[in-house]
Amino acid sequence: MQFRTSWIFIFSLAFSCILGGKPPELTPHDTRIKIEEILRAHATYHTLNQELMRRSFQNFLESLDPIKTYLIEDEILTWTAPSDELLNKVLEDFKHEKFTEFEQMYAVMLKALPRRGNIENALQSEPLQKGGSLELKDLKWATSLEELKQRIATIKSLQIETAKRLDADDKNAFTQRIERRRTNREAELTSDSAENKKRLVLSYALKAISSSLDSQTTYFTPTEASQFMTQMQQRLFGIGAQLRDDLNGLTIMRILEGSPASQEKSLKVGDRIIAVNKEPIIGMDTSEAVELIRGPEGTPVVLTLLRKTHENEDNYEKFEVKLTRGEVVFKEARLDKIISPFGDGVIGVLKLFSFYQDPKDSSASDLLEAINSFKQEHHLKGIILDLRVNAGGLLPQAVAVAGLFMSKGVVVSVKDNKGTIQKLRNIESTVAWDGPLIILTSRASASASEIVAQTLQEYGRAIVVGDAETYGKGTFQTFTLETSHHGKVNPKGEYKVTRGRYYTVSGKSPQLVGVSADVLVPGIYSEAEFGEKYVKFPLETDSIEPSFNDDLLDIPEIHRRQVARLYKFNLQPVLTTYEPFLPKLKQNAAYRIQANKNYQNFITEIRKKDFYADAMEEFGQGDLQLEEAIKLMQDLLCITK
Repeated sequence: MQFRTSWIFIFSLAFSCILGGKPPELTPHDTRIKIEEILRAHATYHTLNQELMRRSFQNFLESLDPIKTYLIEDEILTWTAPSDELLNKVLEDFKHEKFTEFEQMYAVMLKALPRRGNIENALQSEPLQKGGSLELKDLKWATSLEELKQRIATIKSLQIETAKRLDADDKNAFTQRIERRRTNREAELTSDSAENKKRLVLSYALKAISSSLDSQTTYFTPTEASQFMTQMQQRLFGIGAQLRDDLNGLTIMRILEGSPASQEKSLKVGDRIIAVNKEPIIGMDTSEAVELIRGPEGTPVVLTLLRKTHENEDNYEKFEVKLTRGEVVFKEARLDKIISPFGDGVIGVLKLFSFYQDPKDSSASDLLEAINSFKQEHHLKGIILDLRVNAGGLLPQAVAVAGLFMSKGVVVSVKDNKGTIQKLRNIESTVAWDGPLIILTSRASASASEIVAQTLQEYGRAIVVGDAETYGKGTFQTFTLETSHHGKVNPKGEYKVTRGRYYTVSGKSPQLVGVSADVLVPGIYSEAEFGEKYVKFPLETDSIEPSFNDDLLDIPEIHRRQVARLYKFNLQPVLTTYEPFLPKLKQNAAYRIQANKNYQNFITEIRKKDFYADAMEEFGQGDLQLEEAIKLMQDLLCITK
C-alpha cells in the first residue's frame, strides 16, 4: 500500500469520533478496499478472522447505541454471542463485498427507534424519580423493556436535576434541546435516501472493523478527519479546557497552561458547565457544545457553571464566568524549571510537557539551555526530569532528549508491520549532564516519555521514581491525510493505523506494561484505571533482541563500515552506579510516606472512586510526589558523597 503522507504518531491520544454531517461517499467496493489497505499496513493483523469480526459486531452495535438506551440484549444476541458459522459466513461475505449482517443490525436499530419514543412519552406522565446514578464504563445491554425504561428514566432524572438550577426560560430551552438531540440523532439514522442509508451502514461498518484491530487504529469520516488534524496541529481558538461529557453537563477535567481558562482564576477542575452564552448544553451533543464554546479569537463567551459546595457534597453553587476566547496552542508551558537548594548547591527540576520541535525551538534544545543555565548560575548537584504529564510527541526528540544524559548508543528501535527493525541512535559524544539523575513518571507518562525513562533506566543513567508503572503505549501510527494539497480530505474518509511497535535498548516494549518505577512514590494518577491496558482491544507487548552491543545491521552494508568508524567509540556503557543504593532509597521513601499524615490523607483521597485526578495537582502545602522525589535526590547525594 502506498501512503500519500506518512504522519507518525507515538503519543497517547484519546479522540472521540462522531459521524457528523452526511455519510462519506462509500460503496461496498470502497469499504473492502480501505479495510484491506488498513490490514496490509497493520502491525499484527493482516487478514480478518473470527475474533476480529466478533469485535466488529460489538463496535458496530455500540456505535449505533453508545449509551445502550435503544437495544435490548435478546434482540441482538445473534451478534453479541455469534456462532462460528455466522462469523465464517460474514468473513466470506466480506470477500464478495457484502455487509449483510451489518445491514441487519442497522435494521434492528431502526425498529428500536419508535420504542424509545414510546418510552419517552410514557415517562412524561410519570413522576420524576429521585436519586439514582449510571456508570457509563462497562455498561451492559438492558435485559428487558423494564430495565431499558429504568435506564432512560435515570438519565432523564440526572439531567432534570441539573436543569432545576437553570432559569425558567433556560429550563424550557433545555427540555427542547434534549428532545432535539435525540430526534436529530434518530433522523441521521433514518435518512430518507436509500443511498445515504447504505453509505451510513458502510461507514459504521468501516469504523467497527478498523477499530477491532487495536485501540489506536481508526477510520475517520471526512468531518472527523478535519477535526483530527486540528487536534494534531495543536491549535484552535477557544478557552483551553479539557472537558468530559457527564450527561448532565460538561465537566472541566483539565485547564491548559496559558489558556484563557487558566487566566480566569475562578475556574477549577471539577466545575461543570451547564450553559454557554445562556444556552443550556445539557443533553446537547458534545461536539455541538464544544463548538459553542469555541469561536473567533478575541470574542467573549459566558459560561454558566455548577460547583460542589464544601459544606455539602450533594449541593452545588451556580455562577457565571465571562472569558475572552484566544488561541489555544496545546504546548502548555512546554518546559518548567525550578531549583531546590541543597547544601552548597542546588537540585534542578525540569518539567517537560511534551517532545516538540518547531522552526525555533525543540524540547532537547530548551532542556540543554536550562541545564547549562543551572550549571552556570549554581553548583548543580543533581537533576530531576519530571515527565509525569508528558504524553509523548516526536520520536527524534525522544532520542535527542535521551542524548543529553548519555553518550553514543541506541535509544529506541522501531519494528514495522513487515518485521523490519530500524534503530534510532544518539550519535553525539557530548553529554549535557552526566551526574545524578532521577526521572519522575506517572501513569500519564506515555510513548516518547516511556522511551526516555526506560532507556536511561536500562543504561543505568537514571533512577525512575513515581507511580508503579507508566501509561504503556508502545506502538506508533500513520495517518493518510494528504497534507501536501492543503490538507484536502478524501471524500471517502481517512484512517489512522498502528504500523508497529517500538522498543528500548533492552529490546523490551512498554506496550501494555509501561515502565516500572525503581522507587514507588504515589501521585495523583497512582490509583486511576488509566493506561493502554484499560482501552479497548490493545495490542499485546513483545520484545526483540537487546541493542547494547550495536551490530549496525539495520544500516546498509555499503555504509556500515564508514558509520562504524565514526560511531563505534565513546559508546554509553551499562552502569551499575545506583544499584547498591536502591534498597536504602526505597526504605527511606516508604518510611517518609508512611509517617507523613498529609501524604496518607492524600493516598486515602486518590483511592476514592469519584476522585478527579486533575483536580488535585497539589495536596496540602505542595506537590507531595515531587517533594519526595527531591528528598530522594538529597538521599542519593548524601549516600554517594
